Amino acid sequence: MNLIEKIKTVNDFNFKNKLALVRVDFNVPINNETFKIIDDTRIKYTLPTIQKIISDNGKVVLLSHFGKPKGKRLKNYSLKFIIPYLSEKLQKPIKFSKYCIGNTVMKNVHELKNGEILLLENIRFYKEEEENNDFFSFQLSKLGDIYINDAFGVSHRLHSSITNTPKFFGQKKGIGLLMKKEIQSLKKILGKGKKPITILLGGAKISSKIEILEYIFNKVDYILIGGGMAYPFIKEKGGNVGDSIIEKNEIFEKKLKKVFLKLKNKTNILFPTDVMIADSFKNSANTKIVSIDSIPNGWRGLDIGPNSIKKFCNIINKSKTILWNGPVGVFEFSNFSIGTKSIIKAIVNVTKHGTFSLVGGGDSLAALKMENCEKKISYLSTGGGAMLESLKNKLIPGLKAIISL
Repeated sequence: MNLIEKIKTVNDFNFKNKLALVRVDFNVPINNETFKIIDDTRIKYTLPTIQKIISDNGKVVLLSHFGKPKGKRLKNYSLKFIIPYLSEKLQKPIKFSKYCIGNTVMKNVHELKNGEILLLENIRFYKEEEENNDFFSFQLSKLGDIYINDAFGVSHRLHSSITNTPKFFGQKKGIGLLMKKEIQSLKKILGKGKKPITILLGGAKISSKIEILEYIFNKVDYILIGGGMAYPFIKEKGGNVGDSIIEKNEIFEKKLKKVFLKLKNKTNILFPTDVMIADSFKNSANTKIVSIDSIPNGWRGLDIGPNSIKKFCNIINKSKTILWNGPVGVFEFSNFSIGTKSIIKAIVNVTKHGTFSLVGGGDSLAALKMENCEKKISYLSTGGGAMLESLKNKLIPGLKAIISL
């Protein structure tokens, strides 16, 4: 039996008369003016966990973060906007607490009746959350009899409510149904994935993805690298990337050099050969197609070019398992969305013919939604960073905390 099989799920508990402290990830994109939810995937996927506890006649205390208020109580980061949505989906009133610890919240929790739900205010209003503070974690643990982690999107973080609070619950802790689904889907990529297996990495967040390459290059058939991910490598190879996006800090540069040396002769790692470049960062910019290693100064790569699209799509077309994280261009600008749209079209097409496709990361999901293709993918992951960390083939901190007693 492997470690994952030892993890209890919400289905292993009877919650009758019990308080369930459920860590969820309601950090969803919203319209900043109307507070309307733009993408409800993360909330929707965790509803079955909440419904299981309610159907057992248990009480639910929901704990989530939203955005990065950095330990300050900021009105724009309040979780109150989720109440109408939750209430409608679960067909019951949702109680709300302005606090996560202290006498007031303890009173709110003790007044809960079976089948009732209490949503706590943004856990990141407390700086102790991101500090992984021991006493803060202990105070949180007093809010429940059983701890359930259903917040896959942040389970790679060493935060109080993710890694520290569970240790106060002994064996009375487990994962929710969303977490279980995420683990099973990721297993289909590296564990039991049908070959050829292809991983496509793009996007602007580069440093967090570079190390992943070390772990996966010999476990998959193809790694396609596009978007902002490509330029640091091309520059390291001696190419000229003009003003294209490259992170500038010593740690990143050391990391890049180390990974580059390890991977430079690997034939299964493919980069774009041509790119669409622009003379400014806007949709109306002047553009031209050039070789990726010959971008003039004052110009920047904002999309992959036609030859690269063809090369990438040919590999996707013969793949039986695909993981995609990060767009290959600045898809928000219509003039630089052709590469990403072509990738989506290819992934949707092979999925239709039996390929298992897993897509994760906020920008990739946003691109799918723009093309109305989110229902045409095998599985949408609710975590970008957590999904990539899981590919390192080790337990992410949130899961490790559930296994340890």
